[in-house]
Amino acid sequence: MKLMPTELADTFPKLYEQQDKADDAVVHAKYFTPDSSWTWYCLEYCSESGDMFAWVDSGYCQEYGYVNLREMESVRGPLGVRIERDLYLPAGFTIADAKRLHRTEQSG
Repeated sequence: MKLMPTELADTFPKLYEQQDKADDAVVHAKYFTPDSSWTWYCLEYCSESGDMFAWVDSGYCQEYGYVNLREMESVRGPLGVRIERDLYLPAGFTIADAKRLHRTEQSG
């Protein structure tokens, strides 16, 4: 699976374009490791460097940070499985939605 097809890259805001939106920032791609608990909710992207700004849920803690697409393409989970992109991410999904989803998963 291609993590960043051209048609997806074209929809991403550039780095810092959503910085004032806080939890209302729109997630443009969600990536996850099928064989572990890591999930990246990516908000902004720089096609030149491959850097993305994301809200990251490791399963143990959550934080905002930068991740590099090229590095993600080379990462394998504990069972050797590659990172995948959620093909069913709803349009308009926000960080607030991701945080609600995380709380629901933690309580259930």
